[in-house]
Amino acid sequence: MLIMFVAECERLPTRGGNTMGLGDKIENAAEKAGGKGKEAAGAATGDESLRTEGQSDQAKGDLKQAGEKVKDAFKKD
Repeated sequence: MLIMFVAECERLPTRGGNTMGLGDKIENAAEKAGGKGKEAAGAATGDESLRTEGQSDQAKGDLKQAGEKVKDAFKKD
C-alpha cells in the first residue's frame, strides 16, 4: 500500500509551486465522499463487495490527502 501511496504522490502535478491546489482538495474529498456512499449502499443492501470497495475508496482519499499535506509541509520550508 505504501508503494501505491508513493506512486500516487509522484504522479500528482504541481501548479507553479502550489503543491495542493483547490482542484486536488476537491478531487480527494469527492473520492472519500463517494467511498462513504458506496459503503453505506453496500451495508444497506447487504452487498459486502460494494461495502469494502467503499472503504477502499475512502482509504485512497485519505492517503492522497495525507500525501498532499506532507508535500505542503516541505513546501513551507
